[in-house]
Amino acid sequence: MAPRPLRADARRNRDQIVAAAREVVAEEGPDASLNEIARRAGVGPGTLYRHFPTRQDLLVAVFRDRIETLCATADDLAATRPPGEALTAWLDAVLVHALTNKGLATTTGDGGTAGGFDCVGMMRAAGERLLTAARRAGAVRADLEVGELFGLVTGIALAAADPARAARLLSLTLDGVRGPAYRTDTRAD
Repeated sequence: MAPRPLRADARRNRDQIVAAAREVVAEEGPDASLNEIARRAGVGPGTLYRHFPTRQDLLVAVFRDRIETLCATADDLAATRPPGEALTAWLDAVLVHALTNKGLATTTGDGGTAGGFDCVGMMRAAGERLLTAARRAGAVRADLEVGELFGLVTGIALAAADPARAARLLSLTLDGVRGPAYRTDTRAD
């Protein structure tokens, strides 16, 4: 049985909560005050909790469209670029996303699904498709796993808040995971 559609006022409240949450999370991170989010949305805490029973449910609503876009970008890159370049470009996009959208790791971390939306599964599937193609092309190490890539990108985002420094760290890191034919250095291994 499909859930009943929201009444117009309830839908408006939900949209106001998500908009306020985007602002507050951007300012304060994923641990932002839920009371502050409710205040900015012009609703009471009870209304917020009726729409979003858990913090993760709210964070998923905040990041859902961004995660869907990021996953669609993976497919676009796979269709238009060689496998190694597609993977690198997507990891660049994931890094920018992680730097500019505080809370992504909380949203897509070990929580799995929230509100029927599987952030972790979508990101892993998109990354796995690109990684599998890059492995087949010899563009990355054969033993590289998608979880390792996410760990590297997350670590870089946490270590370097400056986008230029983060991009350099990702570039250095990717040099270490590329297959021998794709290495940019000339040093002997």
